[in-house]
Amino acid sequence: MNTPDHPLDTLAGIMKKLRSPEGCPWDKEQSHETIKRYIIEEVYEFVEAVEENNPAKMKDELGDLLFQIIFHCQLAEEENHFSIYDVIKSSAEKMIRRHPHVFGDKKLDKAHEVIDQWEKIKADEHHHKERVSILDGIPSHLPSLIRAYKAQKKVARVGFDWSRTDQIIEKIEEELRETKDAIAKGSHEHIKEEIGDLFFVVANLARFLNYDPEELSRKAVDKFIRRFRKIELELQNRGSSVHKSTLEEMDEIWNLHKKSE
Repeated sequence: MNTPDHPLDTLAGIMKKLRSPEGCPWDKEQSHETIKRYIIEEVYEFVEAVEENNPAKMKDELGDLLFQIIFHCQLAEEENHFSIYDVIKSSAEKMIRRHPHVFGDKKLDKAHEVIDQWEKIKADEHHHKERVSILDGIPSHLPSLIRAYKAQKKVARVGFDWSRTDQIIEKIEEELRETKDAIAKGSHEHIKEEIGDLFFVVANLARFLNYDPEELSRKAVDKFIRRFRKIELELQNRGSSVHKSTLEEMDEIWNLHKKSE
């Protein structure tokens, strides 16, 4: 793999050049801390390309994501920690180790058996043995709905879960009543806590029904943006704008387009 003409070497070489004394002033100033947000942004841009079913954009966004990985690897190599090739080697070893049913003699036929095996193998790995709780290892910086989903899924594996959908809906109704009560009492801290609980239990309903709450929330926002843009366009066609119209006018257009969808 590590040959002079390999595209990975070419990209790694570009990164080294950017960080060299004669390289780019901006790239030379960066650290893991200053660029960490870019890798998150690139992941979301790739997800958007997938949802748009746009292979050309997917290829482009994967390239941007790969470059961010190489950037971090270059920083780590300069600090004598690891290189891009160490990362690839470690990943390959991990995938082989966690798939004994493919690269070994073990036989598994069901997807859920693979997941159970993966979790057991992962738990036996050195840096995972230090974890005390089954909830350890869920990154604190994950978007909250993804973090809720992961936490709920982990405890569900050990039986801490609802047995029926209606139980969760009853819990949602309970949390909604508590939110209304908190609002009536006017306690800001209590209101925030109850709204948070409401978000959490709605995320649990999505997870229980095998939906990703983050994806559902993102699509709901996309739908809202799409519908509001139709309001703007319709008002523009009428020689008006959202700044000049009333709530009733905007609501009328909203409901009209909602019905058409």
